[in-house]
Amino acid sequence: MNDLLNYQLELSALSPRDIIKRAVADHADIAVSFSGAEDVVLVDMISKLSAKPRVFTLDTGRLHPETYRYLEQVRNHYKIDIEVFTPDHVALQALVQEKGLFSFFTDGHQECCGIRKIEPLTRALLPLNAWITGQRKDQSPNTRSTVPVVQPDTLFSGQNAILMKYNPLANWSSADVWNYIKMFELPFNPLHLQGFKSIGCEPCTQATLPNQHEREGRWWWEEATQKECGLHAEKAQ
Repeated sequence: MNDLLNYQLELSALSPRDIIKRAVADHADIAVSFSGAEDVVLVDMISKLSAKPRVFTLDTGRLHPETYRYLEQVRNHYKIDIEVFTPDHVALQALVQEKGLFSFFTDGHQECCGIRKIEPLTRALLPLNAWITGQRKDQSPNTRSTVPVVQPDTLFSGQNAILMKYNPLANWSSADVWNYIKMFELPFNPLHLQGFKSIGCEPCTQATLPNQHEREGRWWWEEATQKECGLHAEKAQ
């Protein structure tokens, strides 16, 4: 535990770029999780540190058309491969057959996210010993305010006994992210220009009003404390 705390303190003093540099140096099998929104900052940083960065994304089958086109734009802009993980078709077909395409509006989104996101992520992480996410503390005061720059993943497994999760942007604000995007003229999802601050699946994402928090557009029919899909949950102790 002391080693982890020291490692967290050491990395907390570094810039996001240097956190990624350290993570890449410390782990042979590491990948960036790219959601097709502002995670392009992570892709940009790791592309400048590695000739063949490993990047993966989850295609839920319900993303906005703009997001699919944006994924291809990023792939071509950086000339990188993006591994795409899709839901297990048997589990997905059973859910849709039994409950239809919009059961999450009445049952809550966890079951649908479990099939469309959690299971594909489980497969994506198995060959890794670390992954890099775009989590920030300011993304959700209800669920992400204590996100550290590095942590052991208590929910998912990799090829080692402990799967490490790096959150290089944990201490950045949304303004920091967009300053970086503008400064280096990075491609970004055009939905951001239409009022979408946080972008997920099309049925579960709305544009936000001025002064609304970015996560208020996600699963807008549910309580603020429920606005997570489970990708960044922690196992109960």
